[in-house]
Amino acid sequence: MTIAAPLPDFTHERVTTVTGARSGLHLTVALHSSAIGPALGGCRLWTYEHWLDGVADAMRLGQAMTMKNALADIGAGGGKAVIALAPGDVLDAARRRDALLDLGDLVESFGGAYITTEDVGVTEHDMLIVRERTQHVVGLPAADGGAGEPAAGTALGVFASIEQVLFAVFGSASVEGRSFVISGLGQVGSRLARRLAEAGAVLTVTDINPSALAIADQLGATWIDAADAVSTPADVFVPAGLGGILTAPVIAQLPVRAVCGPANNPLAERSGADALAARGILYAPDYVVNAGGVIHLALTERGETPETVDARLRGIGGTLAEVLATAEAEGITPLDAADRIALARVAAAR
Repeated sequence: MTIAAPLPDFTHERVTTVTGARSGLHLTVALHSSAIGPALGGCRLWTYEHWLDGVADAMRLGQAMTMKNALADIGAGGGKAVIALAPGDVLDAARRRDALLDLGDLVESFGGAYITTEDVGVTEHDMLIVRERTQHVVGLPAADGGAGEPAAGTALGVFASIEQVLFAVFGSASVEGRSFVISGLGQVGSRLARRLAEAGAVLTVTDINPSALAIADQLGATWIDAADAVSTPADVFVPAGLGGILTAPVIAQLPVRAVCGPANNPLAERSGADALAARGILYAPDYVVNAGGVIHLALTERGETPETVDARLRGIGGTLAEVLATAEAEGITPLDAADRIALARVAAAR
């Protein structure tokens, strides 16, 4: 049995784990902070060696959502839900529905202090099932009155962040002629790749799913093996798939000037931020860069106009500029600077 460790250092307001009455699965909601507002964070349906690994994951992710939402300035705190599958456990349609109904009951027990939405393994259509048991859910399909798929908003926020990174490194925000390696062509990565291609970027792309090669062909991008993504020279490395890709050995050889992408937790360890800085590689903190999804959800659910939402998404670049300026002024990494700003906002709200 392997238990994820260590658990997060921060004190959570409430962490509740239940065995779903219908599904028999272990479900956890980790509410990290509601100081700024009700905690907003998605539900992850994932396989863990032990259900306690799912609890630890929910706690870490909930803590990260506090930081992300604070910097996104959406009036929300941070939390996360996890539905933990055992190794080899495959849900049929009926049991999946049961798990989502169990999630709705668990979310409802928080009385509005935690609001859920989709995350890895869960879709906007799943949120319709969750809503049968609670109103504290966002990100439903647009056809059903919800905010819809947030991937486009996330991609726009990452693009704005990339422009800011280019300005910081090269003195110009222009994407034209700059080279990028994009590792991951999922919902967000593919949309970002199209934006970059339209702006004149030189793209090298990859994905663990070989069917994504069709996207590379459409964009005129160079396709490489996924294993070569971190060894291919470029101006900017764009992690857009699974987390943990930037290990110490990878960072020691990474042939780029900057790292900026939508993947959650691309650093295998926090010390990676210091290692990147020591090599002169600018690292844009993931939870600053990929906040477009929560901004899209929060503002669209409040009835803001598409123009207002779009402006806020582009404003992520300005938030990153503040983070980079703080890092420069205080002689710290951008990750430490982002943490300081976020924690100061949470403390002020308290």
